[in-house]
Amino acid sequence: MKRNLFLLLFAIATLSTFAQTTSEHLTFKGVPIDGTLTEFVSKLKQKGLTHIGTEDGTAILKGDFAAYKNCTVAAIALKQKNLVAKVGVMFPSLETWSSLSNNYFSLKEMLTKKYGEPEVCIEEFQTKIMQNDDNSKIHEVRMNRCKYVTGYTTKKGDIELQIKGSFTDGCYVTLIYFDKINGEVIEAEAMEDL
Repeated sequence: MKRNLFLLLFAIATLSTFAQTTSEHLTFKGVPIDGTLTEFVSKLKQKGLTHIGTEDGTAILKGDFAAYKNCTVAAIALKQKNLVAKVGVMFPSLETWSSLSNNYFSLKEMLTKKYGEPEVCIEEFQTKIMQNDDNSKIHEVRMNRCKYVTGYTTKKGDIELQIKGSFTDGCYVTLIYFDKINGEVIEAEAMEDL
């Protein structure tokens, strides 16, 4: 009887420890940002994303994210360590400021509901003379004179939402997740190399 009780307590303690270690990492689509790139990609494929390819420690996937169709997802690992620490989403390119800003503000609202008030929020155009019409604003995005960035800091890591654009790549919203634990491991290794 004592042996069975001991085994039960040991099993509960083991499960509790496992649950704590997996929940310490920031998650992406419910998957902890942790493990090797291959393991992480496999879990994202189970969540419905399609793996396009992997090169130089970055896996590219396509699929839906936060009710947006045809997003590009990049899972990034330090090649030497093969430990996933960062995941980025590039939402589809848009042609108008109204649709681009609508995506940005919709995502910002969802993130604020989930993570609380942002730590950083800069939303401005970096030009002195500008018309306030849609075409002028989207032009400023393409010229890289638009700074719309919202950052969230959590105990598990950081999340950054941003509007980006260029004449070659178009105008789009990005969302990047930085896992705190694995980011610190990678940073510590980089510092050792200095």
